[in-house]
Amino acid sequence: MTVPTKTLAAFALLLAAPSGVLVAQETAPPPVVTTQDILAGLTADGSSWLTFGGDYANQRHSPLTQITPENVGRLVPRWTFQTGTLGNFETTSLLHDNVLYVTGPQSVAWAIDARTGRQIWRYRRELPTGLTACCGLVNRGFAILGDKLFMVTLDAHLLALDARTGSVVWDAEMEEHSIGYAATIAPLVVKDKVIVGVAGGEYGIRGFIDAYDVETGERVWRFYTVPGPGEPGNETWAGDSWRTGGASVWVTGAYDPALNLLMYGIGNPGPDYYGEIREGDNLYSNSLVALDADTGRLRWHYQFTPHDVHDWDATEVPILADLPIAGQTRRVVMFANRNGFYYTLDAATGRLIVAKPFVETTWAKEIGPDGRPVLLPGNVPSEEGSVTCPDLTGGTNFWPPSFDPSTRTFFVNAREVCMTFFAWEPEYVPGDRFTGGAGQRVSSSESPAYGALRALDPATGERKWEFKFLSPSTAGLLTTASGLLFAGDPDGNLLALDSRSGQLLWRYQMGAPLHGTSPTTYMVDGKQHVLVPAGTTLTAWALP
Repeated sequence: MTVPTKTLAAFALLLAAPSGVLVAQETAPPPVVTTQDILAGLTADGSSWLTFGGDYANQRHSPLTQITPENVGRLVPRWTFQTGTLGNFETTSLLHDNVLYVTGPQSVAWAIDARTGRQIWRYRRELPTGLTACCGLVNRGFAILGDKLFMVTLDAHLLALDARTGSVVWDAEMEEHSIGYAATIAPLVVKDKVIVGVAGGEYGIRGFIDAYDVETGERVWRFYTVPGPGEPGNETWAGDSWRTGGASVWVTGAYDPALNLLMYGIGNPGPDYYGEIREGDNLYSNSLVALDADTGRLRWHYQFTPHDVHDWDATEVPILADLPIAGQTRRVVMFANRNGFYYTLDAATGRLIVAKPFVETTWAKEIGPDGRPVLLPGNVPSEEGSVTCPDLTGGTNFWPPSFDPSTRTFFVNAREVCMTFFAWEPEYVPGDRFTGGAGQRVSSSESPAYGALRALDPATGERKWEFKFLSPSTAGLLTTASGLLFAGDPDGNLLALDSRSGQLLWRYQMGAPLHGTSPTTYMVDGKQHVLVPAGTTLTAWALP
């Protein structure tokens, strides 16, 4: 949306509107976003960023080339937007018609002029007291279609907002928040449906993926990630343990239009560490599931960690690509898992192609020909404790990786950390934590914990290069066609590296680290901008 000068002049005259919305007195109606716009992904003109991962494949690879390894050191900040909120800023901002659509902690959202960083409107949800959100009052972003924006809220609702004003168009309750359900995921719009998942795996919920009609907010289908009686996979849960099985879905999946498949990573089973009361593989926890986008029916699944007892959610970001393997081009899904193994799977069937550790893994020797891990002894959590690598945060986590199709390289922010895992039998109380254990990280002079940005060959799982950090980073990644890789270190520095060699080209101290999200990039008025969420601020960078 190109905002007229008279509208920008009116930003100081904000009016408090119903439903927690602050709007400017004048705004221009935005052109609508079509399904073809979303299918186009990141186009060469850099005029939009319409999905969580930039495109349905989640590659987070921009075709823009104005900022290069040769001139990246000349970047300067163009503007900074102060959100005024507390909590981790884990969003991926969307861009359409020169307007940024941004969500933040505590279910707050903004429309921001991409040229100037000025607020166009703000939405704030009135949240109930006593929320049981596990791991921060965060939100990971909008979806967009037509003239509507879609976001989830911490009290487990899905909202449609008017993109022009930020006012609520419809409000759909996903599940009752008082018994542990929450929502933090960035929705994904596919055709006429909004795809979302539910958080709350540490509270004994029963996870699911939902599809809602974009116009009405009516639920079209639901896929339970913990199957009930009579559903395939229920036999992998002992007794009634499926009722409190967890397996939440809080990171956006990928979509393959040719296969019409949604691919989502599923969280850990509940209770997290005490597995004796849920004997079995515990499908579809710790799995990648492929669902028919029209019906929600399961087409295939791959379980990375059967009967997980280390809290290794498979809620990492899947990336789709066409990849030459053994002389044949195959459609694959790439996945760096929390359990410490990197995987390449066939996107149509889920069959394993590559599985290789990308960090130290002491719990499994390898992934066998049947796709199951070959377990090593001594790694089951107990009251006395058992040491296992990686720790509960994992070899990586939900911060987005990136894939450069020109060099066929997968980039991931990895963690080398071990942990002593403890377990005890828990009691299920609705709305209370249901973890059955805890962990204590292990680090010594002989085995120090550290982080590393690693470049992998997805056809083999072999490492091409790495860039080490003294401690683990939680920043996501962005690559560009000019050969740049943008990342962040744990000390709050924004980094630009040569994506082909891993050479550090530029750094800037942001004052706070990137956490759980990555920079994005777009063009405005002929200049490429790099948008960086760090702490409670958004900063846009460009060449002078």
